[in-house]
Amino acid sequence: MTLAFDSANNLGQYIAAGKIMFQINEELPDDLQLSLEEIDDPSTAKSFILKNESELKFTIRQYRERLMLL
Repeated sequence: MTLAFDSANNLGQYIAAGKIMFQINEELPDDLQLSLEEIDDPSTAKSFILKNESELKFTIRQYRERLMLL
């Protein structure tokens, strides 16, 4: 998931990056949760991803670690 997010983000495919994050939307803190409207609007998706990039990557790592403990 981290690789997919990084690839989409690095290629400027912010909608794709948003869709990747939406897969774990329930696991995200309230301030990082995405709405479908945010994902479908390229400018909103871009600003959200760029503004929260480090927090989103950290959340992906935490999510992956929780999965490994199950």
